[in-house]
Amino acid sequence: MNDRTLRVLEYDKIINMLAGYAVSAPAAEMARNLKPSVDKDTILNWLNQSAEAQAVISNHGSSPVGEFPDIRPSMKRIGIGASLNASELLEIGQVLRMCRQICNIFKERDQRYNQQTPNIYALVCQLKPNDELMDEIFRCIEPDGNISDNASPELNSIRRSILRIQDKIKDILNNIIHSPSYHKYLQEPIITIRSDRYVVPVKQEHRANVPGLIHDQSASGATLFIEPMRVVEANNELREWLLKEKREIERILTMLSERVRQQSQDISNSFEILVQLDFIFAKGKLGYAMKGTVPQLVDEPKISIINGRHPLIKPQDVVPISLNLGYNFNTLVITGPNTGGKTVTLKTVGLFVLMAQAGLCIPVEPGTEIGLFRRVFADIGDEQSIEQNLSTFSSHMVNIVSIVDSADEDSLVLLDELGAGTDPTEGAALAMAILDHLHRLGARTIATTHYSQLKVFALTREGMENASMEFDVDSLQPTFHLLIGVPGKSNAFEISRRLGLGDQLIEKAKAFLSQEEIRFEDLISDMEYNRIKAREERQKAKKYLENIEKLQKELELKENRLESERRQILQNAREEARRILRQAKAEADEIIRGLNKLARITAERERNREIEAHRRRLRLRLAELDEQLSHEPSQSRTGLLSPKDVRLGETVYVSTLRQKGQILTLPDDNGEVMVQLGIMKLSVKLSDLRRVGDDDGTNDLKAYGKKPAPRLESVSAEMDLRGQTVDEALLNIDKYLDDAFLSGLKEITLIHGKGTGVLRDGIHQYLRQHPHVNRFRLGKYGEGESGVTIVELK
Repeated sequence: MNDRTLRVLEYDKIINMLAGYAVSAPAAEMARNLKPSVDKDTILNWLNQSAEAQAVISNHGSSPVGEFPDIRPSMKRIGIGASLNASELLEIGQVLRMCRQICNIFKERDQRYNQQTPNIYALVCQLKPNDELMDEIFRCIEPDGNISDNASPELNSIRRSILRIQDKIKDILNNIIHSPSYHKYLQEPIITIRSDRYVVPVKQEHRANVPGLIHDQSASGATLFIEPMRVVEANNELREWLLKEKREIERILTMLSERVRQQSQDISNSFEILVQLDFIFAKGKLGYAMKGTVPQLVDEPKISIINGRHPLIKPQDVVPISLNLGYNFNTLVITGPNTGGKTVTLKTVGLFVLMAQAGLCIPVEPGTEIGLFRRVFADIGDEQSIEQNLSTFSSHMVNIVSIVDSADEDSLVLLDELGAGTDPTEGAALAMAILDHLHRLGARTIATTHYSQLKVFALTREGMENASMEFDVDSLQPTFHLLIGVPGKSNAFEISRRLGLGDQLIEKAKAFLSQEEIRFEDLISDMEYNRIKAREERQKAKKYLENIEKLQKELELKENRLESERRQILQNAREEARRILRQAKAEADEIIRGLNKLARITAERERNREIEAHRRRLRLRLAELDEQLSHEPSQSRTGLLSPKDVRLGETVYVSTLRQKGQILTLPDDNGEVMVQLGIMKLSVKLSDLRRVGDDDGTNDLKAYGKKPAPRLESVSAEMDLRGQTVDEALLNIDKYLDDAFLSGLKEITLIHGKGTGVLRDGIHQYLRQHPHVNRFRLGKYGEGESGVTIVELK
């Protein structure tokens, strides 16, 4: 890539932006030296680094690399055996601390994220923070660059002595400046320092009244700074301790410098990696700022840009462009009005190629492909700008001659206003010859022009394509949209008419055009009309699609809401059913206990009456529960009996009891009849009866979703639970206790074995809360001892 091409395409401005995102001077220098590469592996590595850096910044909001100083001069001095000062050592400590911070950040991250950034993570793993040396530097040197009192015990002792002597000197001088005898001799009652010695300001005329050594005088000469003789000895002692402090500080710095020298290779390597990471994250910051993506690098020299935005134009002003080159055609001829965006399009394409081959993200949408070009040529002119073309024919031709001699099939050629600046006929002929030559070489070429001959030339040549910059005739303003496959129309007549030029002059001007030119312009007009209609249809279809997607989302939300409500209703129903069943079971247990008590009553008539009362209560409660569980059970109404249809002795089905019986009496005033059910006689509502012939009770059973309770058979007095888990055993015990209770058993045996005692403890805990259990105990000798539990039922 020649320097002129880089300058014309404003590549240097991108590089300056990149350097501005670096936090260190070496990385900024590295950015300014970045040039596009032609090696595919190098470009791919650069692009992967940029993509990883942008991903890290997007996920964490910032770069993990903070500011750090340039320690190359310090490391160079270490290399020649010199000792470093405190500031230089502090800078080395700051570099080591930054290495430690970056290592900690990537160490604390989920390793899945590190696997997504393998290039950056590999560099981070090469950092050697050297924590011991870093801690020693920060222990000995304070953030302001002064040596800490705790740098060594000797330095600490020296500084305590210095403070003691300083306090002694200040006490002597305070006595002097506050003494009434000396007060009139002093310029002002203060203590100051000159040449590292404590002095007091004495008036010039009273020099003889304050014996001592003169160290300085004021600019006016009216004040002398005198060291009184009473503190000369103390100042001399202070001077000696200050020299000791200096020697100790030099020793500490030499010691730290030697430790840095021992680790100089690791420190230098870590610093270079740190600079490289700073440079990589500067590329990531640049891509993140311009909302760029990493293009797909393809082997062939071709370009496919999807909604590309020139990075040097403000985001709110830039109009995205989409184009392809090197797929169905290798030469693209762009026409359109001045300031319509032709030059910006050229610069955008060229700049994207340079940025991609420099490993930078470009502001495009995913799916953009950039091929590998070994040479990029641009003829835009030294003074060419986005707004105005100031180049001349001669300057164009000098550059074009060089391009024609150097271009090949791996070149990208960008030509602005090809053939301009000379006679239109000759300029158009030259332009066609140049385009044909470059096309035959296989170069990928984009050229802008105003010549109609080039439009026809591109239409008639295979492998060439027209494009134009859209222009709004109504507003007389360019829209900056690039239209591939549509040659541009000059719109000179329409613009002139809207600006006030008479129709007579416009018609006369049209008469000077040839029939071929008129037909060609008409063809362009038809294409423009069809394009506008197609765009309107696309916009309408897009709007319809957006409305459909909106409705679909609303339906999905509504469906999710209904599903959530349905689940809540079912959950509430299940909880209510559980509550009702628990209540029914408790009431049934209570009735059964009452029936068992009645079994001990000797009077048969009284016992039957009590049994009948309990069963009536049970039947009424079951009817209420059925009503709660199913508000409107889907019963068949065809088998209902009316008072007129009741026949004595008729077999009927009692829906509330799920049993058959015979009618004994006609309906009374309450609509009830007496029904014989086995040995029982019950008063039943007429609405609860069904004819057996019409409905054998099957529909009721289906409607309620229940089955008749199974007849209770004989129940064993013991249950073997050995080999079962606690949960399995408790489920079996629950049913067994109910059966045993209904059978009238008073004592049962649960065989659980001895083992670890876990099963036995779980069973005992369960039995303590069971309503049928009166008490329980472990087996005695001969009963199974601790391997069985004897349960006494209520």
